[in-house]
Amino acid sequence: MVQSRLRATFMRGGTSKALMLHRADLPADRDAWAPIFLAAMGSPDPNGRQLDGMGGGISSLSKVCVIGPPSRNDADVDYTFAQVSSSAAVVDYSANCGNMSSAIGPFAVDEGLVPRPDGAEAVVRIHNTNTGKIIVARFPVQDGMAAVEGDLALDGVAGAGAPIRMEFRDPGGARTGRLLPTGNAADTLEIDGLGQVRVSMVDAANPCVFAAASALGLRGTELPDELERMHDVLARLDAIRCAASVRMGLAADIDAAARIPSVPKVAVLAPAGEAPTLSGRTLTAADADILVRMISVGQPHRAVPLTGALCLAAACRVPGSVADALLTDAACSGSLRIGHPSGVVLVDAETATGPDGTVVHHATVYRTARRLFSGEVYYRTPR
Repeated sequence: MVQSRLRATFMRGGTSKALMLHRADLPADRDAWAPIFLAAMGSPDPNGRQLDGMGGGISSLSKVCVIGPPSRNDADVDYTFAQVSSSAAVVDYSANCGNMSSAIGPFAVDEGLVPRPDGAEAVVRIHNTNTGKIIVARFPVQDGMAAVEGDLALDGVAGAGAPIRMEFRDPGGARTGRLLPTGNAADTLEIDGLGQVRVSMVDAANPCVFAAASALGLRGTELPDELERMHDVLARLDAIRCAASVRMGLAADIDAAARIPSVPKVAVLAPAGEAPTLSGRTLTAADADILVRMISVGQPHRAVPLTGALCLAAACRVPGSVADALLTDAACSGSLRIGHPSGVVLVDAETATGPDGTVVHHATVYRTARRLFSGEVYYRTPR
């Protein structure tokens, strides 16, 4: 069989990596994309390792970004995110990836999809087609190209890089149209093996369902490898995800929810306290305002997904939510320090409370990104 090939770039964005593709190089029919993405990433792989493709065997390393001309007047580029399952023949377009969003602006500048900036800073308005939301990326440039060198260090990423300021405009209701899809700060779900579980279902940047670790028989400080061995716990967390998907209006029923494994993301929360990290560092109560362990596509994340961190920041600002109840008084305003398995991420969410409840005007985070290679990706699709 003769292999097919496609112009491609491989980039790290935040704590994720993805294959970057031009929209113009793909078939006009989007239904034809999935077989290409699966083959290029090495999925499905019953071993879950994706050794025959570009994927890395975990959700944060099995991603595809498609970038092209804007379809809106208030954007400079369109960006579509695809989450590729490592073990199943599933390509999910139901959510965005905040970490990979940080790579879109530098990619657009370097590929000439937007005019070369005249000054020392580029500003790229990104339309994420998965959520219909605008993300504004600001980052330094050098000789007309996105700068790479800088002093911003991210927990979970070795070294440092040039800072990329990501401003997620009006992130509430990214999928459901409402910050609180059920209209409530907290709800109760009936889950087999757990009984009634109090959760908060919030839709900001990406839909998430939040539950206190204590309600699930967990500490909230477990590292990913420990969670991966808790097969019964992961099954119950997925049951929470499916039940929340239905209650949030993302899926018509539990069976439909099972077919869209990337949303909502499931977050296990705990109050700030001593917590181990993957680097061996131990966080203290003074290092973070809240702790989170997040599950996406059935896998515990090594670092909190950026959109999950943005959604958690919004949830922390909703009075009466599960997240709000776990915060100390000192963390009830200003920026939030979110502790996760790789360290701490700082998120600034500008919110206001009005007659219709909490409104998120924007959420801001800083990331780094780097081009790893450019060339062609080879793949074999089924006959």
